[in-house]
Amino acid sequence: MKIPPVKGTRDFYPQEMAVRNWIIDGWKKVSIRNGFEEYDGPIFEHLQMYQIKSGDEIVEQLFSLKDRGGRDLAIRPEITPTLARMVNQQINSLPRPIKWFSVPRLCRAERPQKGRLREFFQWNIDIIGVDDVLADAEVIFCAIDYLQSVGLGVNNVVVKISSRKMLAAVLRSIGIAENDLESLYAVLDKRSKIPTDSFVEMLKEKITDADIRKKVLKLMDVKSIDQIGSCTELSDAAKQSIDELQRLFEFLNVMGVADFCTFDIGIVRGLAYYTGIVFEIYDKSGEMRAIGGGGRYDDLLKQFGGPAIPATGFGIGDCVLGILLEEKGLLSKQLSQQKFDYFVAYTDEQFFNKAIEIAAKVRLAGKSAVFGYKSTNLAKQLKQASTQKALNCIIIGQELSEKNELVIKDMATGQQQNINVDEFFRQIRS
Repeated sequence: MKIPPVKGTRDFYPQEMAVRNWIIDGWKKVSIRNGFEEYDGPIFEHLQMYQIKSGDEIVEQLFSLKDRGGRDLAIRPEITPTLARMVNQQINSLPRPIKWFSVPRLCRAERPQKGRLREFFQWNIDIIGVDDVLADAEVIFCAIDYLQSVGLGVNNVVVKISSRKMLAAVLRSIGIAENDLESLYAVLDKRSKIPTDSFVEMLKEKITDADIRKKVLKLMDVKSIDQIGSCTELSDAAKQSIDELQRLFEFLNVMGVADFCTFDIGIVRGLAYYTGIVFEIYDKSGEMRAIGGGGRYDDLLKQFGGPAIPATGFGIGDCVLGILLEEKGLLSKQLSQQKFDYFVAYTDEQFFNKAIEIAAKVRLAGKSAVFGYKSTNLAKQLKQASTQKALNCIIIGQELSEKNELVIKDMATGQQQNINVDEFFRQIRS
């Protein structure tokens, strides 16, 4: 009986593994050049960690279990709670700012669909200890840096930016009670994901006052930061948060990535822990779900028993990103097939063991080398070298016995040269 993979998971055959490694290697390279250090945590944590961050309803959205000691555990659906726990444990010894990144394997009890699986990889970037939108600008810049590095330009992707702090302050100015903000966010977050009529009906259930509802709808229709003040008389808190948003865009302009970014008041982010700047990254066509997103979460470490420390960050999953890269033809364009440095062949069966010996020495010298497992003629070996995409072929024959020389064939040009064995190994080691 053949057992299929679990629904919503992926098998990574060599070709898929090459794509996965290429994406993750790019994430790591960009993180390091932007000044971030890598961390990781356990694949499962105490279930309570996720309940603290997202409430009891999160239990339905993750894979939970009881261990042999009766403890409630969960396979990690995200890594931010782990980050908060780890930072809190060593908060007094960690130098500020804390700039960390991670590429965890995550699991969520999702209904599998295009761009959303039950198991995936996610790139997380976080800056902890900076109470300034410059940190928000830097994490946004880091995301754009990667997207540009894989060939996604301003015509392909857009970063939509808003502010939960601004939205809360303006909604309070309009007349929304503080206790009603969180439940209203959940409705506003659906604005771009459902038909307008459906959104209006959902809003009627939350806001019974027609005048207040009209002002909220007008607010959600603004196209620029400057238009926010036309919706209501702004409080000092609202004005301050608007100034903060404008300052963020000034930093993004200084960094040279403002063309990728746009203000979008509909970016609310569903998670309750966001406290300031929020953003989501989309393909320009708008045909896919978000590639990634993030924002400021200044209260999270405190919720996990630590001090009140400002923090901001983002996450980008590999699923939607991989689909977009493939649709744009960027995977086949940038991901070269595996190529070996050398294929070791021989002219006569008597040199079979010598070919194995030379291949081993080439590997120990730091280069990749392969050879045929079955004794066969030279023509078939050269064909095998071509099939395996070897860059060069080492041919062992009478020259080795008589002159201590190898024949090196360039598989692209067909040119051959004889070289002394000792000199050859000196060259590849250097």
